[in-house]
Amino acid sequence: MDKLASAGRMLIFNVVVAALGGFLFGYDTAVISGCEQQIQKIFGLSGFLHGAVASACVWGCVAGALLGGRLTDAVGRKASLFSCAVMYFVTALTSGFAFGPWDLMASRFFGGVAVGVSSIAAPVYIAEISPPERRGTLGGLFQINIIVGMIASQLANWGIESLHLGDATWRWMLGAMVVPAAVFMALVPFIKESESWKRMKSAPPAMKTERVGGLFSRQNFMLLFLAVSISAYDQLSGINAVMYFAVRIFQMAGCAESTALAVTACMSAISCIGTVLGLVLIDRIGRRKLIITGLSGCVLAHFGCAAGFASNAGFLASACVFVFVVFYQLGQGVVLWVFLSELFPTRLRSQGQSTGIFVNWVCAAALTMVLPIFFERCPPWMIFSFFGVCLVTMIFWAVFLMPETKGKELE
Repeated sequence: MDKLASAGRMLIFNVVVAALGGFLFGYDTAVISGCEQQIQKIFGLSGFLHGAVASACVWGCVAGALLGGRLTDAVGRKASLFSCAVMYFVTALTSGFAFGPWDLMASRFFGGVAVGVSSIAAPVYIAEISPPERRGTLGGLFQINIIVGMIASQLANWGIESLHLGDATWRWMLGAMVVPAAVFMALVPFIKESESWKRMKSAPPAMKTERVGGLFSRQNFMLLFLAVSISAYDQLSGINAVMYFAVRIFQMAGCAESTALAVTACMSAISCIGTVLGLVLIDRIGRRKLIITGLSGCVLAHFGCAAGFASNAGFLASACVFVFVVFYQLGQGVVLWVFLSELFPTRLRSQGQSTGIFVNWVCAAALTMVLPIFFERCPPWMIFSFFGVCLVTMIFWAVFLMPETKGKELE
């Protein structure tokens, strides 16, 4: 009995520490929303350069996702997580001490590499150490940590803004991430390595190729298609457009800058409601029903937001942004990471997830790059309508193509 209790505590410890990679993921990607306008003003950036600075972290995520699968297979899940922790710590310091837009872009890029690698290593690690009946809930802790990280960054931004530090405000906002990065770096050495990874590395070469073709082989085409399509749709939902440019969006809806910062922090806090509901439901009703429910709410919220902006009803537009993030977290936010980590067999899991997340971050980077231009040239109702139409097509994808992975053995 004591051994079972001890094993249970160790499982929770391992999952919670790995999920801290999600916390830093959320913190690093969301922190820019509080200071992107000040950075643009201080450095006198054009719309293109502004987009480049804002998207530098996301392009780093693309690179991290591209090499993350091979890295986690080569050195292990634990070592990959530790390398991410070190990079988070170093790039937080270099971002805060950046001298100009180019070295800031470089720091944000390498911070993004850490996000990209952790977005593969942490979900795969959690899936491999979790029992099948709890895999959805435990895997969903990665997503809730992303949200908590976003909330923490926005609250930190709000608090730093209230200190009236002048032109140094953005430096403190970006540099504050050294604190959670140091905690993550201190805890990762105490987690256990994935037994699935150990078995994969110790298996004879003949067994590694038995019954499993290559990632891009014909027999795995459908798995790859599902991973790529759910990842692309995740960005076409508009979630990162809302999270990265939340302050700007609420200002367009009529909020003052300080109020917009506070509203953005509240939005992320309220989105936790959706994440918690998703964690409760994912192992009960399954991945497919949950994502369809979330998508339906997102579609209604997007079109409601478009109507609010089109009619100059700022309160309606702001309220619908809140509704959107709740339903996104309920559906896609929780399901994406769990579904990708369950879709592939062990030998292909890291590389399969790497390919899906690579597509996700390419779409995120492209959108982040062009959104400042669209915000300058297009009315916001048009942007939200576009995202609504995209999610209507995803509902058809989920109904007719998405398989249910609830309770299935990973092998």
